[in-house]
Amino acid sequence: MVDEVRKHPSPDSSEKDQSSLKEFSILWLKGFFMGSADVVPGVSGGTMALILGIYERLLSAIKSVNGAVLKDLFSLRLAKAVGQIHLLFLVMLFSGIATALAFFTKIVPLQVYMFTHPEIVFGLFFGLILGSIYVLLKAIEQRHLSMMVFIVVGTAIGLWIVQLVPTQTPEHPLFVFFSGVIAITAMILPGISGSYLLLIMRKYDFVLSNIGKLGGPETMEGFWALLPFIIGAVVGLALFSRVLSWLLARYHRATLSVLIGFLLGSLLVIWPFQDREYIEQVSEVEMVLANEVSVQHLPGIGDDAPALPEYMRVVPTPKESSLVDEESSTQESIDGTAEAEVLVETVKRKLISSTPYWPDATNEPNRWMGFTSILMGLMLVTGLERLR
Repeated sequence: MVDEVRKHPSPDSSEKDQSSLKEFSILWLKGFFMGSADVVPGVSGGTMALILGIYERLLSAIKSVNGAVLKDLFSLRLAKAVGQIHLLFLVMLFSGIATALAFFTKIVPLQVYMFTHPEIVFGLFFGLILGSIYVLLKAIEQRHLSMMVFIVVGTAIGLWIVQLVPTQTPEHPLFVFFSGVIAITAMILPGISGSYLLLIMRKYDFVLSNIGKLGGPETMEGFWALLPFIIGAVVGLALFSRVLSWLLARYHRATLSVLIGFLLGSLLVIWPFQDREYIEQVSEVEMVLANEVSVQHLPGIGDDAPALPEYMRVVPTPKESSLVDEESSTQESIDGTAEAEVLVETVKRKLISSTPYWPDATNEPNRWMGFTSILMGLMLVTGLERLR
């Protein structure tokens, strides 16, 4: 980090983009790790940027998109506008972030593994954050007592944020815009997870599910749902990156100490062993023929629910509701007799609280999975440092 600061003495610097296509593979990889971190509630992409040594360079690149650039764009002076933006750096980095978001929502749904194998997923990121704290402490050359004060303040703020309880919120475009502003602000702030704040604002599932629609038959529906969030993210990124750049340029040691505190506070919610409490909400119902193969292995009400963010269950006796009455119709077989139907509900599980605990011998398999993942995370930090 110290070398990075010397190479880029101030986030306020207006220097030209020094990136080259030779960096594409390394910047794409760093972006991929940042995007991977942003998917997991409790982990910040800003944390990963700090570990990878591109944090202040990222802030400078974001800040290169300023009022003068926008004026040139609106005046159709495109060449001049592009020349002022650190465009190559941003394209290479954000291509990696976009790849990670697509990969962990479509190919390897990380949000599913957070339910099915939480010890492995959270253990890995716990180790990453723990290792990154050590990396940042090494980056501070001169250590004073005041540094401890800032770390304590940052830890207190971090603990307060991660213990906020998720509440019910609307899906109105204005609130989705506000969620984008808050989430992107946290995503570039190490130790404060944008995805966790989305969870608190009950917009985590909303954003991920609509990202998952892109590229399929529901692409336009997903795009229009995400548009207010994207606009909010752009606005939040433009404003907060300048505030953070100013703090790092003038109060580097104090700001870095507060960020270390944020990381320490975030460890509470990332600890892999948690008693997690969820609420279940029915998002969709449909009438299905009882003899269909897809229905045979579905659980019923009262059965053990699968450890998934979303699952389907059978309701043998449909409750009286206008929705069921409108959507259900008696289907006739060839001989004219009515076929039996059952009501199938799509249920979403949402986290409302979690309480960390220390695993004992009775939970040995999960215990060893969690601690092994923590060790892997620490080892990964060592490897990531080499990417700096």
